[in-house]
Amino acid sequence: MSTTFTMRIDEGQKALISKYASIHGKTMSEFMLDAALDVIEDATDLRDWAAAKAEFDKNPVTYTNDEIMREFGLR
Repeated sequence: MSTTFTMRIDEGQKALISKYASIHGKTMSEFMLDAALDVIEDATDLRDWAAAKAEFDKNPVTYTNDEIMREFGLR
């Protein structure tokens, strides 16, 4: 099920977004939804990277590809 979302923007912004979306074969709604989801995905990826980096900084152990392959019986 879909729902309607209203956003207030000035005419110049609307024209710019509409033209950009059209150039890329999308409606304004498709473009705005894709853009919003991209921002959320980027923020989530950055959060996850920061958590992984913090974990690595606590225990900076690395393994070679060969070590991993042997560990999982792939070599």
